[in-house]
Amino acid sequence: MTGLTFRLRAAPEDRVDVSALTPKRLAELSSADIGKLVVGTSKSQLTAGDIFTITGKPGDRIVFEGGTGRLDFLGAGLDKGTVIVEGDAGFGAGRAMSGGRLEIHGDAGAWLASALTGGFVSVKGSAGGYVGGLRAGDRTGMAGGIVVVEGDAGDRVGERMRRGTIIVRGRCGTNAGARMLGGTIWAEQGLGIDPGVLMRRGTLIGPAAEKMLPTFADAGKHDLVILRVLSRYLTATLGRLAPRPLSGTVRKYAGDLATIGKGEILITG
Repeated sequence: MTGLTFRLRAAPEDRVDVSALTPKRLAELSSADIGKLVVGTSKSQLTAGDIFTITGKPGDRIVFEGGTGRLDFLGAGLDKGTVIVEGDAGFGAGRAMSGGRLEIHGDAGAWLASALTGGFVSVKGSAGGYVGGLRAGDRTGMAGGIVVVEGDAGDRVGERMRRGTIIVRGRCGTNAGARMLGGTIWAEQGLGIDPGVLMRRGTLIGPAAEKMLPTFADAGKHDLVILRVLSRYLTATLGRLAPRPLSGTVRKYAGDLATIGKGEILITG
């Protein structure tokens, strides 16, 4: 497998936009041209060669050796190939991905996988707020693909999410699924305060919620076959990253009845 390695020389003082460093965008460039790409976001105009030691040849794989929360938009726009980050990532990692694979072996900042339409994103550590959510100017949040956060996630996970699956092996913060339009958010260790605020459609899954909104109606206990199907699919697709399979019944809450009320929160505990 061919590819490039970007070894971080030292943590930059400025924020750095590395959205240009994906397999497709670098495919036709020489190593010298790659080193001249401007990645700095201040007047210093840092280039890739200023902050990285670059080795290898362009291919379908990029490895960032050393990460920092100042490296923003890692894997943004990825449509094929693999980007691996051996450390932390800044905000906007995986933004607008349509395919490929992004692996972050540390923590990720806010807006992980915003505007995602396809592909796979995994985070070994925790993630900031707005995972799969929307940024200013976006009409919707995530619209496809799979995101797995092995730690915790911040507030408003999946805000205005339209499609796709977000798995949080830890716990979600406040307002998970806010204004959600569709898709699935599964928080294996539980949901924070007021999940599903103003959600229209979609599914939230967790063993408990810290506090439920009064605009969600208790629809009783259900044995949902679709959850067993979902568990089998995720186990086959994600392997060790999949949440533990569900067994038994779940309690369903329908809402948010402040809107059209076609969403659901499924409490597994």
